[in-house]
Amino acid sequence: MARLGASKVSLSSLSSQALWQQTNRLEGYGEELFRFTDRKDVPYILAPTHEEEITTLVSKTIKSYKSLPLRLYQIGRKYRDEIRPRHGVLRSREFVMKDLYTFDHSRQSALKTYEEARSAYTRLFDELKLPYLVAEASSGDIGGDLSHEYHLPSSIGEDNVISCTDCNYVANEELATARPIPLQDNSPSGVIDDKNSTAAQVWRGISKDRKTLVNVWYPASFSGADINTHALQSSIPGLDSSLDNALPAWESALSASSSSISEQQPRLLNIIDYRLGQQFVDGLQKEPNQFPTLPHDAPINLSQLDQQYITFSAQGEPFNTIRIRNGDHCPRCTSGTLKVQKAVELGHTFHLGTKYSDALNARVEVPSAMIEDTHGASTKPDQMTRVPMQMGCHGIGVSRIIGAVADHLADERGLNWPRAIAPFEVAVIPGRKMEEAAATVSSLLTESSDNYPAIDLAVDDRDASLPWKMNDADLVGYPVIVVVGSKWKSEHLCEVQCRRLDSKEFVPLDSLREHVHKLLAQL
Repeated sequence: MARLGASKVSLSSLSSQALWQQTNRLEGYGEELFRFTDRKDVPYILAPTHEEEITTLVSKTIKSYKSLPLRLYQIGRKYRDEIRPRHGVLRSREFVMKDLYTFDHSRQSALKTYEEARSAYTRLFDELKLPYLVAEASSGDIGGDLSHEYHLPSSIGEDNVISCTDCNYVANEELATARPIPLQDNSPSGVIDDKNSTAAQVWRGISKDRKTLVNVWYPASFSGADINTHALQSSIPGLDSSLDNALPAWESALSASSSSISEQQPRLLNIIDYRLGQQFVDGLQKEPNQFPTLPHDAPINLSQLDQQYITFSAQGEPFNTIRIRNGDHCPRCTSGTLKVQKAVELGHTFHLGTKYSDALNARVEVPSAMIEDTHGASTKPDQMTRVPMQMGCHGIGVSRIIGAVADHLADERGLNWPRAIAPFEVAVIPGRKMEEAAATVSSLLTESSDNYPAIDLAVDDRDASLPWKMNDADLVGYPVIVVVGSKWKSEHLCEVQCRRLDSKEFVPLDSLREHVHKLLAQL
């Protein structure tokens, strides 16, 4: 953050509900908000994120483009009322986050800042020396039109990240797409192109206003659990996919509004997976008895419905209603196939645009000549114009990193920390009556020189047996362990262990510092 020129701030854990209403996030954020009132019945929340607060602060202090770009960050606690807190610090109601907020006078400048922040995050995660993935992502409730997630593959991850085996395509499941298989492809997941009704099944969803029923037709070789609700929601933004059975909700809404049916026809959307082929689409439209778009006992006739048929996604591609699977074709290259990995999200960067600055009137005065898009209007070069600030926010889950890395690197003997976040880089473990030798070793390793910086180490001087202390060091997960034991007495050798690199060597004192630094450089 210092290399980005960012200044550190500390924002309140309490936030005004009224402020969140101004940005239309109070209800949109959902039930994860902790809400309460004070003694005067003024409504507050425990902040899950701080876009509103930082924008309000900046709007009251920054008035000119000359004060921009501005970059502010904090490291502090956030609160979310998770429905199922689990996996220790991975999904908890209180957690520690590092968030950076950026302010620029133009989109061009903001996008440059965004790339600088991404580079900073890349350097940070590179220091962990772990196989993280950077995925194109959906902005969700935060807002904006550009975002990337930083993931660590993990068996306990809650996100699916899709990557290509041949090119650099990486996306989270919400945005990922697969290249449709050609119609003539005879692979097991190829198209059916059959108008037989037994070749397909239907999954039903409903719009949030309960006025539109959504039929999703897909090959019978798949199940309802295979439906890609993210792809559906990108084409039908108001889709509610949370109901196990959408029909009762739709029928109830029809009954409640039966008096106004003549004014607005109930709508039925039929989304057809491309694997079913054109013959199926034709049959669905022309042979309603063979393809029951509604159950026989539905309280409405098909003639009363505004029926629509959708065969292409919002991006203009043949509609793929099935979740991406290992081996699907990459949408970016012709040679690669897709790989699906469970992962834990460690960080997320967003270009917010003017979502918050518009709502909270965070504006600066800018010379008209510096405005990128004047929509053809003629302006004087020295005329000043007030424009909303372009914003970005960039978060790292500090406590989540601890849980994700612990799960990723731990083995049957204990934790195994990367050097960057280890409690100590090295543990020196002396045997009984080896205190003087341990002091010599630790003094050498903590000594700084032009070639070798000082090492952050711990000396286990507890009154316990050497095997007990070595087992305890494995449990704690020190990157490198230096044992001062029997070999020191006979040959002045230290046993240097690195479990992660599967390294165990006896090293003389004059080579110890060089050897330990070589190991640490790989961790």
